[in-house]
Amino acid sequence: MSKKTIFILVMAVVLAGAVTAACLLPGNSRTVQERTANSINNENITEMKTMELTKADFLSKIFNYENNPTEWKYLGDKPAIIDFYASWCGPCKAVAPVLEELAAQYDGEIYIYKVNTEKEQELAGAFGIRSIPTFLFIPMEGAPQMAQGAMPKAAFEEAIQNVLLK
Repeated sequence: MSKKTIFILVMAVVLAGAVTAACLLPGNSRTVQERTANSINNENITEMKTMELTKADFLSKIFNYENNPTEWKYLGDKPAIIDFYASWCGPCKAVAPVLEELAAQYDGEIYIYKVNTEKEQELAGAFGIRSIPTFLFIPMEGAPQMAQGAMPKAAFEEAIQNVLLK
């Protein structure tokens, strides 16, 4: 083999190893479902507090936009955050553990829901979701507010205090 061929093979092995290592970092490649399955066997990981919403759940727990398309009427009994996400989205994966922490931290005060935009395309379309993650902050009184893009925990805490629990 020529030196060039050996160099290319070595580089391919090194790059393959680097990609594999990056995918195995916590939170990078594991889905919410995989983390949940792992939490069953690991006492150090807390139970998930965020709740997955389907369109039917949304219509009965949040807002029935089919029956009342012109006026927002929140159906919940506590303020809420809805995370519109996709399982393949890197920023969505990065925010998922933060939302779990917040759900535990504010347990009993707010709900944190998740809507998988791939499974619930009609629901995502009804809210004009074009970028993920997108967050819908729903106070008990007044109109909901949207934010796009991954946010640090401090920004979520500020929004929870100033928008949801004011």
